[in-house]
Amino acid sequence: IDAMTMEIHYTKHHGAYTNNLNNAIKGTDLENKSIEEILKDISKYPVAVRNNGGGYFNHNLFWDIMSPKGGSEPTGKLLDAINRDFGSFEKFKELFNNAAATRFGSGWAWLVNQNGKLVVSSTPNQDNPLMDVAEIKGTPILGLDVWEHAYYLKYQNRRPDYIGAFWNVIDWEQVSKRFV
Repeated sequence: IDAMTMEIHYTKHHGAYTNNLNNAIKGTDLENKSIEEILKDISKYPVAVRNNGGGYFNHNLFWDIMSPKGGSEPTGKLLDAINRDFGSFEKFKELFNNAAATRFGSGWAWLVNQNGKLVVSSTPNQDNPLMDVAEIKGTPILGLDVWEHAYYLKYQNRRPDYIGAFWNVIDWEQVSKRFV
């Protein structure tokens, strides 16, 4: 995961989602709601709120769960839950990698907490499991951006190589904090 891509991704793409969300909710009752409150009823709002609200939330999670000192494997309760729900960490990685690699077009792969049970899913575009429109609902605790802007400078069309590199930057301590 290279610095130039992350800098452009953060300053240009995430910055645009943030600004566009703020503009889309300006002067409405949504200004006083948390992003989680907005997303849970996203089908009630204009597409600009859905796309930019999702982009804002998804990227905030993405930045939070990555670290240059990341990698290795989760520990404690999170690892116990992964082993319980997927059989092993390696099986979880296989399922997550597949969700990321097979997401047609742009979107996200997720590790989702559904009331203490972990599931893997993917969503199109900037949708996420918090949204009432999501096929699999729950609280995302790990997310991988598989839009081309997230990897194209370094990996071009080699999405699987980018997915593989992602495992080297996951901050499992931050993911564990989300799994409460």
